[in-house]
Amino acid sequence: MKPSESLKIDAFSMHIADIEGIELDRLHAHSLSVGWPHRAEDWQFLRESGHGFVALDEIDRVLGSAMWFEHGPDFATVGMVITSPRLQTLGAAQWLMKRVFEKIPGRDLRLNATRAARRLYLSLDFQPERTVYQCQGIARVPTTVRPEARRDIRTLDASDMSAAIELDTTGFGVRRMALVEKLFAHSAGYGLFDGNKLTAFALCRPFGRGHVVGPVLAESDADAVAVIRPHVVDHSGSFLRVDTPMDSGEFAAFLPHAGMPVFDTVQTMSLGKRLADFSDGGSTRPKTYALASQTVG
Repeated sequence: MKPSESLKIDAFSMHIADIEGIELDRLHAHSLSVGWPHRAEDWQFLRESGHGFVALDEIDRVLGSAMWFEHGPDFATVGMVITSPRLQTLGAAQWLMKRVFEKIPGRDLRLNATRAARRLYLSLDFQPERTVYQCQGIARVPTTVRPEARRDIRTLDASDMSAAIELDTTGFGVRRMALVEKLFAHSAGYGLFDGNKLTAFALCRPFGRGHVVGPVLAESDADAVAVIRPHVVDHSGSFLRVDTPMDSGEFAAFLPHAGMPVFDTVQTMSLGKRLADFSDGGSTRPKTYALASQTVG
């Protein structure tokens, strides 16, 4: 059954509008109202990368939002699902999500759920898969980092984009060419090379209170640390954030030593194919050590 175009809640009604038609300062105020750090520029990046709805009241105040990001005909990520806690308990977020389902029917979906939203997604048949650790703080260069024998690190440029797309496809499990291209345009990057072959990389871009490092793709903890460490050096003394699924090992241990302890967690959840279904199971294949963001994965 097709979702309704409007929703009656308490003493007022909400109606749907395309997110493209909403001024950035209104979207910024909307995310600030729930304590999310997104700047107006972050909203614009997301609008250029995906699609979305907002829920408006009778006087066009933004009361809710939901976005989706398509990667091929069979897969999408969902994010920026924001409503006030009161409206969420009254069904506003579920109403928005059902509108999203209508736009991307039949796709496998993945999202990262805050604690407050997990009950909502469980009610929509999403299944929890793993914890993602939001690590952040004032970056500092660790003084106790063991030297590595193989460290051919250099900055990335447009000529490295195709190789980065292939690494991301293997590590994330889905080809995200358009997203990686856009990330390259907004990010500084470092790559680890074996001869002329790119074997690991980390991108870093402005976001929220400072900068975020991600995605980070590598075959080992040591390689992941090698490509993230130059970003820590570049932003030492400034706010830096990494969203990682790693809960142990050298990479996870490096982050608090670099000034980024765990601040919060979210739960990766899926509807349809699970994360493991996208993996080839190879022990040396690249892995996603850090997400591009909680919103796009």
